[in-house]
Amino acid sequence: MEGDKHFFEQYELDTARGQLRRSGEPIHVEPRALDLLCHLVRHRDRVVPKCELLDEVWGDRFVSEAALTTALRTARLAVGDTGRAQRVIRTVHRRGYQFVASPVSADEAAAHQGAGRGPASAVGPGDAAHQTIRYCRANDGARIAYASVGSGPPLLKAANWMTHLDLEWTTPLWSHWLSGLARRRRLIRYDERGCGLSDWQVPGFSFDHWVDDLETVVDAAGIDRFPLLGVSQGGAVAVAYAVRHPERVSRLILAGAYARGRQVRALGTDEAREAALDLDLARVGWIHQDPRFLRVFASQFLPEGTPADWEAFTAFQRQTTSPANGVRFLEEFARIDVSGIADRVTCPTLIVHSRDDERVPMSQASELAALIPDSRLVLLKSRNHLLTAHEPAWDEFLAHVDAFLAE
Repeated sequence: MEGDKHFFEQYELDTARGQLRRSGEPIHVEPRALDLLCHLVRHRDRVVPKCELLDEVWGDRFVSEAALTTALRTARLAVGDTGRAQRVIRTVHRRGYQFVASPVSADEAAAHQGAGRGPASAVGPGDAAHQTIRYCRANDGARIAYASVGSGPPLLKAANWMTHLDLEWTTPLWSHWLSGLARRRRLIRYDERGCGLSDWQVPGFSFDHWVDDLETVVDAAGIDRFPLLGVSQGGAVAVAYAVRHPERVSRLILAGAYARGRQVRALGTDEAREAALDLDLARVGWIHQDPRFLRVFASQFLPEGTPADWEAFTAFQRQTTSPANGVRFLEEFARIDVSGIADRVTCPTLIVHSRDDERVPMSQASELAALIPDSRLVLLKSRNHLLTAHEPAWDEFLAHVDAFLAE
């Protein structure tokens, strides 16, 4: 410790300037989470009560304990910690939190920089600086960005909407997904066309283009046989790819996925008019970036989230694509239909779904399980379409994935 500079493991925290570095590289941390981390470090000699953190970090602004939980999770991820490991920030039941990482000198921190970041299971936002981002070109010329992080056997994640290979590390929406999935593995993921770091202006924008882009990324990454993860509409893309290339997909994991988009499901039913109305409202909301619509939209993905979670969701979606592309995505999602080919998936398949998912009903997971021959269905106690780090269902999801991939 040198004045306002605090050294632990390979990290340097300057509490005066509000800067965190890992191995000399700056780490971007959400301001509230950084303030929380600084306060814990300044008072590392004691357990800091929750009420004190709320007062010091948020001041006169009234927030719920959920906001504190979100900030704490983000701070832990920034320093390679988790609620389970608690190597850096320890939870003291019914009392508060304490910074427990052992202090080192500046020289020891510099020497530790070459030694890695600790256990293979700890992968956090700092790894954004160490992930490798490359580009490949689809057959129609569209540039597709893909990234690799971690080490070990590969796990490929099919692209889904609202991703950004770089910014995902700094948002509570996705950072825990990256750290959890990259434990002891080489996680390969990409931004689909029209989204994130991939080209936003593209010649084609159809489901078949999405499957073609997955093929392009697989070839560019140089992997022969691998497990494939599909989240939300990425699940349908993963199913279609597994049918096209059964020799390459060893195992299939579908999370919050569906076989048929809402317009397809509603054909010939009383829901057809309601589905069309929802799509019209989405077009208006996205084109005009109506904050009321965007908030409702966020709450559909994270019904158990806090207002802070919804704000983070809304801010992130604005950074991932254009309003025009947002509309195109929603229109194409509604037309997805892999129900006619899902029975041709030949690899073992794990289907994980929130029991009370408000965005994609549980019935969609049941349909996939009925269609895919060698599949198993796991239902988690959650209403969220995108699982959050602080809910028990998240740890359960990771446990099921780890067990399935270890078989």
